[in-house]
Amino acid sequence: MKLENFSLRVVYERNGKETVVTEGDPVVSVEKVIEGNRLTVILRASERVRLRSARLVHMRSFSDDERIFGGGYQSWTRTLEYGVKDAQRGLLSVAKIPAVRKFAAPTGDYDFVIYGGKLIHSHGYTYIRNGENVELFGSLDESTGFTVFYADIREHVFAVVKDVEGVETEGEYKLFDFMRAEGSYDEVFDAYFKAYPIKAPVRKIKRLAGYTSWYNYYQNIDEKIILRDLDGLYKTAGNRANIFQIDDGYESMVGDWLAVDEKKFPSGMKAMADAIHSKGYLAGLWLAPFAAQFKAKVVSEHPDWLVRDKKGKPVVAGFAWNGFYALDSENPDVREYLKKVFATVLGEWGYDMVKLDFLYAACMHPRGGKSRGRLMHDAMAFLRECVGGKLLLGCGVPMTSSFGFADACRTGCDAELSFQDRYYVSCTNQEIISTRHSIENTVFRRHLNGRVFLSDPDVFFLRDGGMKKVDYTDTQKELLAKVNKMFGSVLFVSDNTGEYDHKKREMLLDAYEPFEGKVRAVERRGRNGIDIYFNENGTDKIMSFDLSTGDMSVKAE
Repeated sequence: MKLENFSLRVVYERNGKETVVTEGDPVVSVEKVIEGNRLTVILRASERVRLRSARLVHMRSFSDDERIFGGGYQSWTRTLEYGVKDAQRGLLSVAKIPAVRKFAAPTGDYDFVIYGGKLIHSHGYTYIRNGENVELFGSLDESTGFTVFYADIREHVFAVVKDVEGVETEGEYKLFDFMRAEGSYDEVFDAYFKAYPIKAPVRKIKRLAGYTSWYNYYQNIDEKIILRDLDGLYKTAGNRANIFQIDDGYESMVGDWLAVDEKKFPSGMKAMADAIHSKGYLAGLWLAPFAAQFKAKVVSEHPDWLVRDKKGKPVVAGFAWNGFYALDSENPDVREYLKKVFATVLGEWGYDMVKLDFLYAACMHPRGGKSRGRLMHDAMAFLRECVGGKLLLGCGVPMTSSFGFADACRTGCDAELSFQDRYYVSCTNQEIISTRHSIENTVFRRHLNGRVFLSDPDVFFLRDGGMKKVDYTDTQKELLAKVNKMFGSVLFVSDNTGEYDHKKREMLLDAYEPFEGKVRAVERRGRNGIDIYFNENGTDKIMSFDLSTGDMSVKAE
């Protein structure tokens, strides 16, 4: 597709009237600039206007041989290469009921993108692949708003749409800034991230291997469990591990981060960090900076800190903890509070890494004349400033908003305690807990690992028992560990590894080691099959597995 063949349509509102920008408009003008493989659109308004829509359209047919990358909105959103006969799903079944939608929709893009028909959309960047040839389109500036790429199979249209909901502007405003690249898979992504203006943080470490407490205990952690599992990791992995992360459950309520549950952690959180450091590990701690449980003190004491809808009601940000509100990342008092939280966690307590979760809550509701994308960009810049030189692991974050700000980032949804999907996967949103979806995201977002951050594919399981039992066969455990090792640089378990037998210990240590091979290609095979073509030790191999059963084989080509 040639950049000069994209047609532009921009609509703005002034004095309650919507107007399509045309040549000679007395209030708004748009300039389309093409420089090599880059297209930029600049809007200039002589007075304050509200933007209503902005899109670029190119006529384009799609063939049965082509695969289209559908990049999900945030870390957890299902991400795949789609064929032209595939359907991209949105909210499902009961999630469409208004009372349920209130909790299910905020995690995704359901309020500002179009689902249905023969539409496939992708956030921030996309590509169309035919065999080994890849045509990539990637936004180079998401600071003014999210860029969404659409392939309309039925109407033979490729469109680039800017989410401008809520935008009020005067003067100059960058609407679009994206590039086109063509070549092999690695060539186009190397070119894209070389051109991306916000560079990845200088990495202090190339791999994180260790432990996180969540998937064995959820919020039911305490000091004894943490110290026991810390001793277990050191006994099992020694210096082959390098990080130990405490997840949700240390705080009295989500949102009240400095009110540590003293019954669970009588020695305090600094003592936990000191214990972790005594083993030679980095100490990590989980927070959700823009989330607050309904009953949190931060909610009752500071109701003015909450994001509110047009009717003045607090905005519900999701299902977790029986529902939670979003703190306003634009509120100066919220920012001062979070600065204090980070100064305490990273300074006084001494943690080396923070896993920052549910970050999409910062941008769910356009406000203050800013789009969702602008709010998210500004929130990530603020968090990077707060974290400073320590490590930031992003999670539940719109993917392109993490570029240049996160040292590491989740690239998939939470893995489930069972390999098979639970019933709710078929009746809710595309961010729901699912091992299948987690593996798909890990595989099809492989281009991010090492280029923009260290990819966190989420945990793998080796345990048999534990407080929360897992329903995996040995083969399914091996599959998840292999996929995470092959495509990720953050390798975590939540098991009490001190209970491992010799076989499990060897599997753990193998997973912690870097993957020395090179992935050449990935192909979907039917609905459930994935084939990974890679080279290892000079031999071309193929790893085939079935997502419905976990059956797997590795053989030379």
